[in-house]
Amino acid sequence: MLVTYQSIEHRSSRRRFLQVSAAALGSVLLPSASFGQAKISTTDLGGATLFQGAGCNVVALPEPDGALMIDGGLAANADALLAAVKTATHTTRINTLINTHWHPEQVGANEAVGRAGGVIFAHEKTKTYLSNAVYSALFKGRRRALPEPARPTKTIRGDGSMEFAGQKIDYGYMPAAHTDSDIYIHFPQMNLIVVGGVVSGEEWPLLDYRNGAWLGGRVRAVEHLADVVKPDTRVVPANGRVMTGAEVVRQRDMYQTLFKTMIGYLNMGLGPEDAVVKNPLKQYTPQFGDPSAFTYGALKSMMIAYVPD
Repeated sequence: MLVTYQSIEHRSSRRRFLQVSAAALGSVLLPSASFGQAKISTTDLGGATLFQGAGCNVVALPEPDGALMIDGGLAANADALLAAVKTATHTTRINTLINTHWHPEQVGANEAVGRAGGVIFAHEKTKTYLSNAVYSALFKGRRRALPEPARPTKTIRGDGSMEFAGQKIDYGYMPAAHTDSDIYIHFPQMNLIVVGGVVSGEEWPLLDYRNGAWLGGRVRAVEHLADVVKPDTRVVPANGRVMTGAEVVRQRDMYQTLFKTMIGYLNMGLGPEDAVVKNPLKQYTPQFGDPSAFTYGALKSMMIAYVPD
């Protein structure tokens, strides 16, 4: 059977796969500080602070009843990160911790925040993954279930909004984009969006194809982000520097082209190893590094997601 863009889109939607530069403009780099073993750097984003060095990019906002924190780094760096967040936001506690997805680099502070009475906010699939032992295409071995206090206490299924520190915060679900539980957090008043592991300005965000992610989900997610952002929107990925909305639009075009190329590979009967040899992303190597692992996973994910009738 000939594989086409439309046939993959139709079949995959039935399986729910298709639901749905330096620091950014105006940012100020603040001095790095050592908290415990980790060296955490902070960048003022104008109303929010970016923390780097804990295992992933973390964003926090102050509020009298405690800070809002997006992602939590690795567990080994949790104490250092929480100390840095409290210092920078002039708060004594974390009111709400948002997990953009369930990978260990995002949830390392969950247990400390949960035991202290903070709310842990995430997609309901993140709670499922954190409540069970999980294998992944992106790390070796099995990640054990987190203890009850480390699991999300407020979960969502789709898009919505909330208020914090007097401003509206929009959030959106990006199915099958990096994991199958990815969400973004958008602060329209600050022209700032936190997108987790879906894009990066410095590396290839891999697809966790063992846990629902596939290239079609990545394409749809970046298409949606491109519609949300403005050219000068500050975009905080899970790793690396702050990006701009204009960069997200360029990545949308790149992923759309790659998706069509991969359909061609499927129609030729090629496998992931063949795709790596053909290297359709070689022109982006100077910017993002060797694309071999991403290319392999991209075609592998399409072979898993596409099920002929």
